[in-house]
Amino acid sequence: MKVLVAGGAGFIGSTIVSACLDDGIVPVVLDNLCTGRIEFTRDRIFYQGDIADGALVDRIFAEHPDIDAVVHAAALIVVPESVEQPLRYYRENVAKSVDLVEHVVRNGCRRLLFSSSAAIYRPSDDFSVDETSGLDPLSPYARTKAMMESILADAAAATDLRVLSLRYFNPIGADPELRTGLQLRQPSHALGKIITAYENDEEFLITGVDWPTRDGSGIRDYIHVWDLARAHVQALRRFDAVLPADGAHSHEVINLGTGDGTTVRELVAAFQSVAGRPLRVGETGPRPGDSAGTYTRIDKAGRLLDWKPEFTVAEGIRHSLQWAEIRDTRLTAS
Repeated sequence: MKVLVAGGAGFIGSTIVSACLDDGIVPVVLDNLCTGRIEFTRDRIFYQGDIADGALVDRIFAEHPDIDAVVHAAALIVVPESVEQPLRYYRENVAKSVDLVEHVVRNGCRRLLFSSSAAIYRPSDDFSVDETSGLDPLSPYARTKAMMESILADAAAATDLRVLSLRYFNPIGADPELRTGLQLRQPSHALGKIITAYENDEEFLITGVDWPTRDGSGIRDYIHVWDLARAHVQALRRFDAVLPADGAHSHEVINLGTGDGTTVRELVAAFQSVAGRPLRVGETGPRPGDSAGTYTRIDKAGRLLDWKPEFTVAEGIRHSLQWAEIRDTRLTAS
């Protein structure tokens, strides 16, 4: 099997590529290196360019006519930035994705895995959700994901394209072999900010302490990025079983999380237990576009993908710390 991984030089995309390689799937990486890293493409088939570049996509398929599927993991993902720059997010995440899908269909590829997001959900009273739960995307970023799911469902209904939309919860950790990890030195998510504060002996600020959760801090479902990558391999291997070419459905949604909710305060406590020394913690208001959060029930992923997460939050923290120690020696390019 050979797959095109759009965004394959980013944090999640590069981990998916590693999991594919470990499973005997040949990945072809397409990335414009806006946030991805050239170091994550070494010894991998790599094309530098934009997902909206039709001529480049045509060349990739011409040079790799045996591509069986496309993993679309190319997107801008920072919620507060999307509030400040909504037009940029709609252009990069929606308009260019439409171009990519059009190029893929034109080249005869009929299987697409789309990186969606749990940010599109409306939290329930207990903050748990499944694939049938109501949607209420609160930020431009989240709305780009909800829009793309609708667009892909329409495209699949009108053509012979089949789409699995994988709704990610909150990835943490790194490739356990430390081939890749979070490439940003100033990450915007909770664990990244905790590690930055830990490294610089600064105060970590809990953003929002009045949410209706068990301790007032936001609740998330922190899934190890390697578990997330393994789920993509399973989705690729089982694609035709989940969405048969002659089946009644051409678009399917699957949540990828651990099945457990962890509050930010609990994440801090887990970090301190792994790191072995105290972290200074403060409190402040929520960021623009923030929500109380959700965690998922994972029955559907287990049933359709024969998958379940293997790593704990503590292991995700430990792998994140191990990657942070070597990140600057691995990411040497300007």
